[in-house]
Amino acid sequence: MTNASQLKRNLLLTIELLESGIPVVIALNMIDDLKKTGSGYHLTTLSDRLHCQLTTTNARNKKGIGQLREEVLTTISGSSQFQTLKLNYSNQVEEGIFKAVSQLTTKFQMTADFSRWITIQFMNKNEPIRQYAAKNKLKPLIDQEEFYDQQKFESQIFATRMTFIEETLRSARFQTKFKSSNQLTNQIDRIVTHPFLGLPIFAGIFYLMFKLSFDWLGTPLSETLNIFLSGPVSNFASHFLMTIGAIPFLRSLIVNGIIAGVGGVLTFIPQIFVLFACISILEDSGYMARAALVTDRIMQLIGLNGKSFIPLIIGFGCNVTGIMVARTIEQPKERLVTTLISPFMSCSARLPIYSLFVSAFFNKNQALIVLSLYFLGIIIALIMAKIYQMTFKIKGDSDFIIELPEYHLPKLDIIAKGTWDKGKGFIRKAGTVIFAGTVLIWLISNLNFQGPTPMINHSWAAYLGKALLPLFIPIGVTSWEIVSALLTGIVAKEVISSSMIVLFHLSASTDLIATFSSLLTPLSAYSLLVFILLYIPCFSTLASIKIETGSIKWSFYSAISSFAIAYTIAFLIYQVGSLFM
Repeated sequence: MTNASQLKRNLLLTIELLESGIPVVIALNMIDDLKKTGSGYHLTTLSDRLHCQLTTTNARNKKGIGQLREEVLTTISGSSQFQTLKLNYSNQVEEGIFKAVSQLTTKFQMTADFSRWITIQFMNKNEPIRQYAAKNKLKPLIDQEEFYDQQKFESQIFATRMTFIEETLRSARFQTKFKSSNQLTNQIDRIVTHPFLGLPIFAGIFYLMFKLSFDWLGTPLSETLNIFLSGPVSNFASHFLMTIGAIPFLRSLIVNGIIAGVGGVLTFIPQIFVLFACISILEDSGYMARAALVTDRIMQLIGLNGKSFIPLIIGFGCNVTGIMVARTIEQPKERLVTTLISPFMSCSARLPIYSLFVSAFFNKNQALIVLSLYFLGIIIALIMAKIYQMTFKIKGDSDFIIELPEYHLPKLDIIAKGTWDKGKGFIRKAGTVIFAGTVLIWLISNLNFQGPTPMINHSWAAYLGKALLPLFIPIGVTSWEIVSALLTGIVAKEVISSSMIVLFHLSASTDLIATFSSLLTPLSAYSLLVFILLYIPCFSTLASIKIETGSIKWSFYSAISSFAIAYTIAFLIYQVGSLFM
């Protein structure tokens, strides 16, 4: 599946597949965008040059999907026969290929096509292929590795492929009579990617996104859902349990623990889904690619580039996903830095607690406060990236290439699918992680060493929270219940708000808002929000860091450093702010 308007770039990877001898069908997608430029391609010419079948599609309206399916089935069945693509590389490269292939086919019983392909990949510094060669002791390749690298075969192979692609596209391209320029896209880009206007526009778009999520639309929907869960649902469950004669301990667990805790988190689903819908609109419209381009200028100042910003943006949905995307960064040190700063991005799991606090203390400026937290996370990430750049001596000379698609009117089905794909994980966690965390926190808040206790101040949760409370007083936290809830956030940030509902023995998130007003001030509330934004990543994120870096030491480092950073900044906000309050 390739972008018909970006064939020159897309065919680089396609050529590697075609050289392998694997049956390939190329779908020229977004063909409508290509037609708007007044251009087209003769598919027969492309097919003859590339040695494979081609077809056109438009995934946005499902046009051409049936034809693509038929071509794939024909290719799989073997009815469509194409010879393996063989490019004519430079004499030096071809000589090296010939020597390696002759030995691989005789000594290792490889086919000629496969041995040629694996040799080219080895010359091209394909790391998995080089590991495969070492594991299988392919001496014809291993013995020549240093020679291949010295002769810069990688550059020669790239140059030959680009020349072939340019000649192929030139021979197949034609101009249509009707030419619709992408004038509108260019005019918009002059503004949204402007060196000075680009960043303020980026901030303004995100402000409107949060305004819609936490004020205009998301909050009214959340309040309606909260009334339903804390009223009819809770009352029905309580009445039903009493009717069947359930013991008080079980009734309390289900009503005050599970329904109040999990339900308290579920009430924020409308806000989260509105936010994800906004992000999906930005992605489908084509703006998100421009956001990465705009921020590339800032990223270059800290030794990174726009490639690192893409995982950070994805981290707004989930830090784990953002860290996984960072593996696409070629330079190891840049990849490590991006992995380490990704947890500072405010993921969706933090949104429920943000919503609670801004509703309680910043009702008139909810979007602005949430926006400040998101941008604070970005700023801290950039500062730490600069520190890492100086520590790791990153030169920052890697290139950033990104495709800028034409602007589209977002389609409803694509927005719906994108929103669901981003938000379904939160619902899944409500039924698993949040459920388990809520039950656990209810148990430790109703049990002690003597067994069940009706006095929460004598529970295990109270003992632990009170023991750590002195550490949090300097950042404005004076309640052990909040401290205990913060500890559950290390397991999963989604559990924090449900833990608070359970620990304060409340029945709904609206009751928690009223409770906060008597325990915190706007200053201490914001200090606590900053701490929640930056402190120890959840277990899943720490596990992802270990997997991507290959060492658990970076997970420990991330946990310790993030706590230190969170505590320091929250301490400064509260202590300095107290001087003026």
